[in-house]
Amino acid sequence: MGRWVSQLSSTTRSGKAPADFLGKNAGRKIAARALTTISFPMMKTFRTALLASFALVAALSARAETVPPTPAPEWKLKDVDGKVVSSADFKGKVVVIDFWATWCPPCVAEIPGYIALQKKYGKDGLVMVGISLDQKGPSVVKPFMAKMGINYPIVMADEDTPAAFGGVEAIPTTFIIDRAGMIRDRKLGAEEVESYEQRLLVYLQK
Repeated sequence: MGRWVSQLSSTTRSGKAPADFLGKNAGRKIAARALTTISFPMMKTFRTALLASFALVAALSARAETVPPTPAPEWKLKDVDGKVVSSADFKGKVVVIDFWATWCPPCVAEIPGYIALQKKYGKDGLVMVGISLDQKGPSVVKPFMAKMGINYPIVMADEDTPAAFGGVEAIPTTFIIDRAGMIRDRKLGAEEVESYEQRLLVYLQK
């Protein structure tokens, strides 16, 4: 594990995206779980805390739970081109809201799976929506989207949206909203796409 910690440290110090590290080690479970979550306090001292936490949480699984149906908050946010995207745009759809950032290894590790889910189930009413917490905004997120081939909407978070979802203390934090606009599932941390797909199907088939 120490060798991969060193590699990740190097990519962080050089300013490269965590995607570079994960891409080179895509076949290794330890890469997919480079960090299960990154908490907001860690964001302030990301480079130091990332290495300290890497060995501690690399083997942990995501924490997912079915929650009592709760009305999803309404929101209006701008995408990377400055266009306003609204929760109302997705009425009647099964919506996955993913709070993430480009510098978050577990967030990046999940994106290929989300791309595949959107491609597979978009015709059935699935809409993946990424809410980016990148402080540098579209200048970082837009080229990242192009590099990854993201095929679903990405919007930039404001100060109010995480709180509206009950508080987002770490990323990735992901919600499933059913066709009636109710939050039904909350996930903290990265999860294998196959298991997440099974939970999604419960709501897509209704």
